[in-house]
Amino acid sequence: MNDDESVSTKSDEIPAIPKRRKGIYVLPNLFTLAALFGGFYAIVMAINGRFDLAVVGIACAMVLDSLDGRVARMTNTQSAFGEQMDSLSDMVSFGAAPALISYIWALKGLGRWGWIAAFVYISCAALRLARFNVNTAVVDKRYFQGLPSPAAAAIIASFIYTMNDLDISAASVAWPMFALALYAGLTMVTNVPFYSFKDVSKKSVPFVVLVAIALIIAAINIDPPKVLFGIFMLYGISGYVIYGWRKAKGVPTSVISTSTDEPDEKGLH
Repeated sequence: MNDDESVSTKSDEIPAIPKRRKGIYVLPNLFTLAALFGGFYAIVMAINGRFDLAVVGIACAMVLDSLDGRVARMTNTQSAFGEQMDSLSDMVSFGAAPALISYIWALKGLGRWGWIAAFVYISCAALRLARFNVNTAVVDKRYFQGLPSPAAAAIIASFIYTMNDLDISAASVAWPMFALALYAGLTMVTNVPFYSFKDVSKKSVPFVVLVAIALIIAAINIDPPKVLFGIFMLYGISGYVIYGWRKAKGVPTSVISTSTDEPDEKGLH
């Protein structure tokens, strides 16, 4: 036996190292599942006629949805599975839940117009989430491309919350609910830029900003339904204001960046 054959035989005898099985990170996905439960709970409460609790379910889903990504980044447990799970949870909590709640609450009385409005909302939510997943790497991180689905759900939920607080019957505001569902749904799939607030925690802000936040919190405590609805509606309109301002200034209005590096005005088209 020559040396080459001896080396070859020894190399063949080396056992293969078994591949390590990939697992699923528990902590961030627990928050995602909790957010999913919030959306499911909202649907069940709407079916039972408890629209006040349905609104609470969507609110809890919003809070938990804002935490799962942060927890994943803080613990370095981001994964492709978690991203897909988060999108599916958002589809239930901010797509299906608001559409079904608004339909059961008021839109049902409009007949075919009611379910058309509900379907437009839920289909736009699905399209918005799909586009978000595809464009994650190319969108300016400072802005959302279209109204984010949690904000759209918040507009629907806060409107129902306000009407119930004022003891206004659902039947009497069926058409405003129709218009609001269409507005929130269609705004989700526009290219209008909505500020994401993702860069606020990464830089210092003027002292007056903290004072303004304190005043907003105080205003919410005075009359939560009306103030929250007003805040969410202002945010729902803000994208069009930003779009108009950038258009008037001759600044590019698209939030699609030509680079995946840090967003820069020159990288937009």
